[in-house]
Amino acid sequence: MTTATGTIDPKEAEHFGRMASEWWDPKGSSSMLHQLNPVRLAYIRDRIDQHWGLDECDLKPLKGRRAADVGCGAGLLAEPLARLGAEVTGVDAAPENIAAARVHAEGQGLSIDYCVGSVEALTEGGYDLVTSLEVVEHVSDTHAFVHGLARALKDDGLLILSTPNRTSMSRLMLILIGEGTGRIPRGTHDWEKFLCPDELCALLKDAGLEVVDCTGLAWGPGRGFHISDNKSLDYFVTAKRA
Repeated sequence: MTTATGTIDPKEAEHFGRMASEWWDPKGSSSMLHQLNPVRLAYIRDRIDQHWGLDECDLKPLKGRRAADVGCGAGLLAEPLARLGAEVTGVDAAPENIAAARVHAEGQGLSIDYCVGSVEALTEGGYDLVTSLEVVEHVSDTHAFVHGLARALKDDGLLILSTPNRTSMSRLMLILIGEGTGRIPRGTHDWEKFLCPDELCALLKDAGLEVVDCTGLAWGPGRGFHISDNKSLDYFVTAKRA
């Protein structure tokens, strides 16, 4: 793999790079990602089981498969994917995040191929599973980014994305409350760059993919983050080659 930066927004990379030292602290600046991770993993597990007809009790369902996590941060998702048996590549725009990811993976005894860059760094047609969660709203060119994700998929590959919806609910919860109270670092989100489900699904279709699922990611008092039919805050999209 080579370092490639075509869809990277340097300001976004700098912003997230400043969080590198706290990425694995569940009470630090990435605390919301820690809360999201169990829901993310449950969704991913369900989608891969359905796509490949896997045994839901198999502890290594991704054994023998290659996975790429684009916008991997310090490895919050890449490490669980490796534990599920995948040969994992993690790509992130911030060198500080990749450095933190490598140190943490080594401490866990995990072998993960980490690379500074963006989607352009991925091997064309090289991955069974490509994930990019809460990332597409931070890139400089969403069209090129989505097409790059599609190019990285094998013929039978699966692409899983998540991103905030551009609604009054997301503005309230993520920016006014989340960033306003310091639960999310200020400047993390630009509401104007959020994509509605129809917009993201259109980009995926234009990239030659078929959307097979679009599910909401909601939050509620006492329940926290959970999978839902309500897409007003955030949502997952799963796609495969058309």
